[in-house]
Amino acid sequence: MQPANLNSSEHITPGPAALVIVFVTALMDSIGFGIMLPVLPELLMEINGRDLAAAAQIGGVLMVIYAAIQFCFAPLLGNLSDAIGRRPVLLISLGVASSNYILMGLAESLTVLFIGRVLSGMGSATLSTCNAYIADTTQADKRAQYFGMIGAAFGLGFVIGPIIGGLVGGFGSRTPFFLAGTLLAVNLLMGLLLLPESLKHENRRRFILRNANPISTLLRLSQYKMILGILSVIFIYHLGHHVLPSIWSYFTMQRFAWSAQEIGYSLGFIGLLMALVQGLLIKKVIPRIGLRGAGILGMSCTTVAFLGYAGASESWIMYLAMIPGALGALAGPALNGLASTKVDDNRQGELQGGLASLMSLASIIAPPLMTQIFYSFSQASSAFYYPGAPFLLSAMLTLISLAVFINISRGQTGEK
Repeated sequence: MQPANLNSSEHITPGPAALVIVFVTALMDSIGFGIMLPVLPELLMEINGRDLAAAAQIGGVLMVIYAAIQFCFAPLLGNLSDAIGRRPVLLISLGVASSNYILMGLAESLTVLFIGRVLSGMGSATLSTCNAYIADTTQADKRAQYFGMIGAAFGLGFVIGPIIGGLVGGFGSRTPFFLAGTLLAVNLLMGLLLLPESLKHENRRRFILRNANPISTLLRLSQYKMILGILSVIFIYHLGHHVLPSIWSYFTMQRFAWSAQEIGYSLGFIGLLMALVQGLLIKKVIPRIGLRGAGILGMSCTTVAFLGYAGASESWIMYLAMIPGALGALAGPALNGLASTKVDDNRQGELQGGLASLMSLASIIAPPLMTQIFYSFSQASSAFYYPGAPFLLSAMLTLISLAVFINISRGQTGEK
């Protein structure tokens, strides 16, 4: 494949190789995120000089800052990609993400960590832009399967990233951050050289700054048939699902005394299962049971997994619960695929930006909620010691999202 023209205004019809680059981009983004998870508690304790429970609280605040900035900027970047194309927005996002990891690796204070998360939130359009790229280049009835491939890349990144992070973390808590920044810089170079623009000129629309905010974006999207219901389901579902990045490391260290390596292995295992589900199983499941059936099955399995984590008394029970947890990965591509069939072709970027903004809103609410519940129920002085309490709440939220989805999707098969 010839190097892509660096002029982002010039459209080159993407071939199969371009989808491979998009897959690799999602993979590298996930690896970068996964690398830091096993060592983040250690870095926070090192910088702050306090215990694990306090580190969990600080970790929750960092996630909220990132999510709040992403909530504001994701619609702007989504609308911008509908105007100038996916490629420049994706390259900017990769550049900012790489810089953020380097900055976090150099941080000697919480202030620098907070600044890094602000910058990362401002440029956090990698996965949503990859999904918009998929929507540009695939037929509507195949999008959920390709969204599943992006999800598989994310899952595969969770196989590779945490394992690398756990191993490289042995050389210091900051080393994985530098490695993540380097990997994303390599990904940026690949995009500059090999990735063509996917958005045709006739499908572009004028960028209007006053409309590129989360409220206006979500209001416009809600005017499409069934979109408001899907948005509600996605919000509630992700509100519960954020328990995993919020407390997994802290919970397993507290409950089972797992090391950074053991945390990395556990995340790698669930990532491998998710990659298999979204990369292979989803292509067989959706044609047979449809987008609605896949969404119902995925959310049901997620509920079972959360209940398993909450009640786990041994490490092997956590691994057993990861199996339905991986099957829960059917839900995301099904919901995204159904939503993408309900909006016009020139608003796919806006849709993905709106979805990212909505999930960011869940990220603002969930981490402090989950980490505070974990803190309250994991203290030795707690009236009721039960570190798995956040998983019980997440199971309840997932059941609510499942009930709403069943109600609003009756008779739906994914067509406009």
